[in-house]
Amino acid sequence: MSAGGAGSDAVFRAVGLSRRYVSGAGMTVEVFSGLDFEVRRGERLALVGQSGAGKSTLLYLLGGLDSSSGGRLYFGDKELAELPDSELAGFRNREIGFVWQNHSLLPEFTALENVMMPLLIRGRKQAEAAAAARTRLEEVGLGGRTTHRVGELSGGEQQRVAIARALGGDPSVLLADEPTGNLDFRTGEMIIELLLGLHTSRSLTSVFVTHNLAFASRCDRVLELDKGVLVERAPGGGILQSSATNTYGGSYV
Repeated sequence: MSAGGAGSDAVFRAVGLSRRYVSGAGMTVEVFSGLDFEVRRGERLALVGQSGAGKSTLLYLLGGLDSSSGGRLYFGDKELAELPDSELAGFRNREIGFVWQNHSLLPEFTALENVMMPLLIRGRKQAEAAAAARTRLEEVGLGGRTTHRVGELSGGEQQRVAIARALGGDPSVLLADEPTGNLDFRTGEMIIELLLGLHTSRSLTSVFVTHNLAFASRCDRVLELDKGVLVERAPGGGILQSSATNTYGGSYV
């Protein structure tokens, strides 16, 4: 799949992108090579594929959490590999919101404090951070749970806190790695509805790594990473050929 030119609606553009690792035994493991693709402004992009195909690795590259082994990756007109560490950190803090399968909330803090934490680290004043965090929690339906610690929240509520935290700094891009993978079907459906609703209300560009085929089918585009190659699939049609224990959530085996 060719990336073509740098379209005006491209938020991310990859040209010949590759990632390889050197194993403990000194062997080179190539995750993918020569990827050309774009993530378009305002779209909901689902990234699917077998476990171990490199989906999360690709997401880390988009978020500036990892470096490529070759090729170029642009955010707008800026090549991420060329940014100094301070500018790359600023890019992550300003532009990117991350949601993980494991919510990674701090158990000793309340929901409000968990959402406030990244804002305080970015230098926001405490009162300002608290107000912004409270607004985000209300946005995900947890306005009445601000003083609850993590252990007092259900799995779905914990993931909603994580989503509120990801949106705390008003990012332009949301990157989510298996956001429903640890949830039961009904709770996962609620999280999907929330993510899709926030995408629209906040005019986000969203990339969702998922094994949830129902989730992927509701996105604007679906890219499958298969044996190091990206293939575009029609949403809802023949995305993966694999045995799955749960078509709507969880992981492939």
